[in-house]
Amino acid sequence: MFLPQILRATRSHFPTLRKFSVRSASSVTNIPYVEANIKKVCLTPLFSKLFQPLEINFDFSQDQELSKTISNEITKITTLSNGVRVTSENTPGHFSAVGVYIDVGSRYETPQTLGLSHMLDRLAFKSTKTHSIEQINSILESLGGNIMCASSREAVMYQSAIFSQDLSKVIALFSDVIRNPCITLKEVEEQKQTTLYEIQEIWQKPEMILPELLHTVAFKNNTLGNPMLCPEDRLMMMTPQLIKEYISTWYRPERMVLAVAGAQHEEIVELAMKHFGDIPRSPELNAHTILPFTTPKQIQTKSSLYKTITTAASSLFNANSSSIFTANQKAHYTGGSLFLDQSIPHTHVYVAFEGLSIHDPDIYGLAILQMLLGGGGSFSAGGPGKGMYSRLFTNVLNQYNWMESCMCFNHCYTDSGLFGISASCRPEYNHHILDVIAQQLNSVTRFDHGGVTQSELLRAKNQLKSSLLMNLESRMVQLEDLGRQVQVHGYKISAEEMCKKIDKVTLEDLVRIASKVIGGQIRNEGNGTGEVTIVAQGELNGLKDMQTVCEQYGLGKTKNSKKFKMVA
Repeated sequence: MFLPQILRATRSHFPTLRKFSVRSASSVTNIPYVEANIKKVCLTPLFSKLFQPLEINFDFSQDQELSKTISNEITKITTLSNGVRVTSENTPGHFSAVGVYIDVGSRYETPQTLGLSHMLDRLAFKSTKTHSIEQINSILESLGGNIMCASSREAVMYQSAIFSQDLSKVIALFSDVIRNPCITLKEVEEQKQTTLYEIQEIWQKPEMILPELLHTVAFKNNTLGNPMLCPEDRLMMMTPQLIKEYISTWYRPERMVLAVAGAQHEEIVELAMKHFGDIPRSPELNAHTILPFTTPKQIQTKSSLYKTITTAASSLFNANSSSIFTANQKAHYTGGSLFLDQSIPHTHVYVAFEGLSIHDPDIYGLAILQMLLGGGGSFSAGGPGKGMYSRLFTNVLNQYNWMESCMCFNHCYTDSGLFGISASCRPEYNHHILDVIAQQLNSVTRFDHGGVTQSELLRAKNQLKSSLLMNLESRMVQLEDLGRQVQVHGYKISAEEMCKKIDKVTLEDLVRIASKVIGGQIRNEGNGTGEVTIVAQGELNGLKDMQTVCEQYGLGKTKNSKKFKMVA
C-alpha cells in the first residue's frame, strides 16, 4: 500500500511550495512534505486475491462500453473501454478528494527527454486549448481548496481536495489541463527560469539534494538513477514541441487512474466517461513499446558541481550507445560512491543498499525494520522523549553528543528500492561516523550481542500500525494511497489487512530480511550488484574508506559478506 508510498515513508524530497503546483518525490526518507512534517512509513499491498471481486453492471446512455467493475466493502474499481481506470471510496466527510495518476516519471526518461517530468509539473495548470491562463487561474481561485501537481520517479499526480459540490468542475479541469495544454513558448521560458532557481535553492540544502544524488549513484545510468530535477544543460534545450511529444507518448489512457475519495462511484464513472472516455486507446500498452530516440549532443557547462545538479547528473548519467530505450526496463542497482568535498558546517553521509520492491512479500518486515531503527535529529521539536525508543535515538543520538542527526530511510519502487541510514556530524568527528552507521546496521542482522529483541519488534509493529492508521485519517493521504495502489497493482488492500501482515512478521523474519538487505543479497528483477552505495558531502578529511568498513562489518557484497540461512 502506498500511503503515499505507503505513506511516502519517511520521505525526504523536494517540497517546493508554489501557488498551484507542487513538486515532490515518490520515494522515501525524512524531510517536511507539503502538508505537515510527519514521519511516514512505507508498505505496499502484496496479494491480488485479498477480496472477492463483485461484478456490478451500470446502465449508462454513453456509447462507450465499460469493463467489469470490482469492489469490496469500500473500494470500487471500474475500467473504461479505453483502459482508463476509475476507482473510488465513498467514505464520509465534509469534502472530497480527486486525483489523476499517470504512469510516467523520471525513470522513463531517455537522454533526449531527461528532465521533462520536472517541467511537466511546473507547467501544470497553465493555458489550454479551451481556457487562457487567466481563466484557469480564475477557476482555481473559485474552487479554493488544495489543488496541486507533483511529479516523481514513477508517476505524475494531479490532486485536489475540494467541496463535494465542485467534484464535476475539478474533474473537468483536470481533463482539460491533462488533455489540452497549450505549452506555449512564453510559458516554457518562464518555467525555465523558475526551475533554475528551484534547482539552485535545493542544492543549498544537503538533506534535500543528497537523497537525489544517492539514487543517481545507486542506479547509475538507468531508470531510478535518472535525476528528478531537470539538469541545467537539459533545461536550456526544453522546447514546447519536445514537451508535447513527451505528453503524446506517455499520457495514454491505459496509464491513467482517476481516483476519488468521498463520492458515489456511479457518479465518478459517469464523469470519467464524459471527460476521459473518448481518449483513443493505444494499439499496444506503452509499457511494452520500444521507444526510439536519438542521443543528443552533450553540452558541457562550467557551473560548479556545488551550485547545480547538472555536473553531477551529467557525470553520472552517460547515455548508452544503444538506439532504443524500452519503457519496461528494469531498475538495475549498481552501487557506488560520490564524495562532494566542500566547506559546510556539517559532514553529511548516506549509506544505502538495494531494498525491496513493493511486490516483495518481505516489504512489511522491511518497513518494521525502518521503524525499529527510526532516528531523527539531535533536537526534537516535539519535546523530550520524542522517538526515544528507536534504536538510532537510543544507541546513537543519546550516546554521541557530536552526532547532529541519524535516521533510517526506505525508498520503495515497483521493481527495486533503497534502504539505509543517513547521518551528519561536525567535521572533527568524521573518523567515527561510518563506524557508528556500520555498527547499527550490523546489529540488526543477529539475535545476540546487541541484536534485535522481541520487545523491540513488538514496539516497532505497534508504531508502524499507529502511523499507518493515523495517516489514513487524512483525506489526501487516503486519495493518493488509493490512486497509486490501483495504478501499480490494479486493486486496493485495506488497512486492516495490512495490519494483519505486520502482525505476522516474526523476529526470525526480521533478522532474515535485515541480513538479506544489508548483506547485499537482494534478488530483484534488475539483478543488482549487491554493493554498498555511499554519498557524502562536507569537509571530508578523516572520513574512513567505506570499502574497508564494509569488509570489517560484513556489509554489502564483499568477501566478508554474511551468509544467512533462509527461514521458511
